[in-house]
Amino acid sequence: MRVRVLAFARLRELLGFGQRDVEVAPGTTIEALWAQLVRTAPPAFALRASTRFARNGLIVDGTTALLDGDEVALMPPVGGG
Repeated sequence: MRVRVLAFARLRELLGFGQRDVEVAPGTTIEALWAQLVRTAPPAFALRASTRFARNGLIVDGTTALLDGDEVALMPPVGGG
């Protein structure tokens, strides 16, 4: 199945994309998707504890299962002043 992944801020830089369609197996969780993505971008692994996820616009945790056509946003911490 296919999900659309949106990466923001520092994760966009580390993963090398802002938006990408990704093939995942049925029953894949957000956490498994994260592991799949950081295999090709190991420096992104360090941001896991502070990264939040949204599935179809709603904040979810890593145990959330994905469905075909879902949109997953990866949101690292944002600083500002």
